[in-house]
Amino acid sequence: MRAFNAELSKLFSLPGIWLAFLIGAFSPAVIAALDSIAQKEVIIAGVSTRLSEVGYIGLALGVQGVIILGVLAVSSEYLSESSESGGGQQIATSLTVVSSRLHFLLSKAGAVSVISIMLSVVAMITTVSATYLVLGEYTPVFEWSKLLGAVCYWTFTALLAFGLTVLTKNGMIPLAVLIINTSFISFSYLLSKVTKLALYLPDRAGIDMFMTMSDSFHTPFIGGFVMFAWVVVLFIVAAIVFHRRDVAS
Repeated sequence: MRAFNAELSKLFSLPGIWLAFLIGAFSPAVIAALDSIAQKEVIIAGVSTRLSEVGYIGLALGVQGVIILGVLAVSSEYLSESSESGGGQQIATSLTVVSSRLHFLLSKAGAVSVISIMLSVVAMITTVSATYLVLGEYTPVFEWSKLLGAVCYWTFTALLAFGLTVLTKNGMIPLAVLIINTSFISFSYLLSKVTKLALYLPDRAGIDMFMTMSDSFHTPFIGGFVMFAWVVVLFIVAAIVFHRRDVAS
């Protein structure tokens, strides 16, 4: 528990964490508001074919905040300390305090999960509010089961970013790949046009937890299970690599 509290404290001390909070709290609301404005006329007319996606689209595309969170949690450990502190990396100090590398990773992953859940709840509040502000009485009902699915999607996404950064020791690669994939070009979506196996990729399966789209493939439970399985496998691989890695390398 002490290691977990220490990881929470370290995360809240990072300057970049506030950018993650700002993006995570408001980008889903902006996306949802813009989508609601675009659909408002057809929703009022009762002919919208995307009514089930209203609002939720912001929660699907606005996960950049938790991606930054997951990346920062690991990449900050590899930043060089000040010359007064010896010029080493934070990771060496962290592993001196917490000798078990697995315990260290679990504590850090737990801190990322808790903050991701908190941030997703804030994002849901701002997203629902923005959608209602645009659509008023025409706002569709937000189902609690789908909102819970969105919380899981955000948390699993943060943990995927966390695991990838453990493997690469570099924040730029996972940050670029994941942000591009979630906001500009969905590689999973493009691959799904070539092979149905792409529907089992984590981001594509995870969205089925809370969004009902024309090409939905999984039930919410199966989609969540598939994404969770990816998180578990990636964490196991990252833990093995981290255990064998020379921290100073």
